[in-house]
This record gives sequence, structure tokens and C-alpha cells, in this order.
Amino acid sequence: MMYKMLCSDLDGTLLSTKSDVSEYTVSQIKRIKQHVRVVLVSARMPSAMYYIQKDLDVLDQPIICYNGALVLHGENELHSETIPLTIANDIYKICKPRNTDLGLYAFNEWHVPKTSERVEKEIKYTKTNPVFRKTEDTLSGWDHKGLGIHKVMLMGTRSTADEIMPLLENRFKNHIHVYRSNDTLIEIAPKAVSKLTAIQKLLQSGEHLEDVIAFGDNYNDMDMLENVGCGVAVSNGREEVKKIANFVTSRNTENGVAQFLEQHLHI
Repeated sequence: MMYKMLCSDLDGTLLSTKSDVSEYTVSQIKRIKQHVRVVLVSARMPSAMYYIQKDLDVLDQPIICYNGALVLHGENELHSETIPLTIANDIYKICKPRNTDLGLYAFNEWHVPKTSERVEKEIKYTKTNPVFRKTEDTLSGWDHKGLGIHKVMLMGTRSTADEIMPLLENRFKNHIHVYRSNDTLIEIAPKAVSKLTAIQKLLQSGEHLEDVIAFGDNYNDMDMLENVGCGVAVSNGREEVKKIANFVTSRNTENGVAQFLEQHLHI
């Protein structure tokens, strides 16, 4: 089947390293992009995705940022859904006594209270720089400006993440999505959005989810992979993700997405 849109997660999926796409991947995307719209889908902020779009030569296509909370096409905002500041403040009150820092994201702004090993990794791998500001000051400042929050990233330890995760799920289950990125990281998105809901907003007249092929590796990719025409997991992905995928390709470090495109998408 010829698909009309290709949607791919970045970290752990399309990126063959922590920050870049391989020449093999670039060549495969360039081979198909005149026939299939290539949309990058990530938990990243926009500025951490633009350079990848440029490398792939797909700057003319939309991007889905913050797990679907922000959809952009160039400078145009197609969709934006935010976490209310009141909930963000409540999350902060849960995290502060547990020595867990908050990374706060709105549009192209990223605020953290201080640097850390995690923050330095984020700077290195996403090629972006945060504003260092007390969390209380960011929350009050954004409240004054009427800004909501597109993503909250909680940075703690395995034990604090184990403790905080059920607290958030029980207290805010009607307001936020809570994802465990890894043992020490928790990502929070508005309840009304997911990668799948954002993809649905990009379908053109007469198109359906069956016309979409998607690639992913993590929990926040599951609804996307389950509901599109063809969901492909990379072999380094979570076991739960691989179980629901239509296909499993090679690891991201082995150019799994590019391999699948070369083997299965014949233009």
C-alpha cells in the first residue's frame, strides 16, 4: 500500500544517535518525500526539531511537538493545548519536598531551576538551551502573561519517580497524561492530546488513519502505532510497544526506519 503520510518519533526511533539522523536515513526520506508527507512527531520543543527537519529537507511539512500539544507548520500555529498553571503549581507542590526538579516548556521556551546531569544531556542532545530561573518565578511569570504549559518534565531519581507517578495519576487523571520516559524522568502533557490526536488534525480531505505509516519506540507512541494503517516499532523499543506494532524493524542505531522504508516503501 502507498501511504500518504509518514509520522516518526525521533529519540530512540528515527535518530541513529542521541541527536542526529544518519545519511542513510536522509537518503531514504529524500527518496520518498515527493510522494509521502513526512511529519516529525516528538516530545521535543520546536527548536529541538527544526534542525532535524532541515537535515531531512522537510521544512515544508508540519511538526508535532510536545507529544501532540503543539502543532506547527512553519511559523503558523495549527493547534495548541496547554496544562493550566493551577495544575502545574499543584504538581510543583508534590515535587518540591521530594527533591524533583521541573522542566517547564511553553512554545519555544524551556525553563529549569538549575543545571544538572539531566539538563546538560538535554542541552547536548536537543541542541537547545534553557532559561535558568526559579520554578516559582517561571510559574508566576507565565501566569502573569497568560501562558499555559505545553510540557512538564520531572527530573528526579528512580525512587522519587516511583513515588510521584501514582500520585499524579490518581490526583490529576482527568487533566493530564503522565508518561514514564525512563527510570528517572516523567513527562506530563495535557489530557486532551496525544501524538495520535495531532496526526488526526493533519489528515487532509478524504484521508484516513489507514493512509498513515508511523514509527516509534516508547509508551507515548502506542496509540499512534495501534491506530494508523501501519505501525512499526524499532527493536530497541519497549516490549509493550513491539507487541502492538504491525512490524518490528531493526534498532534505531542500526537505521531501523531507513531499512524498513527501503524494504517496504517502493515508490
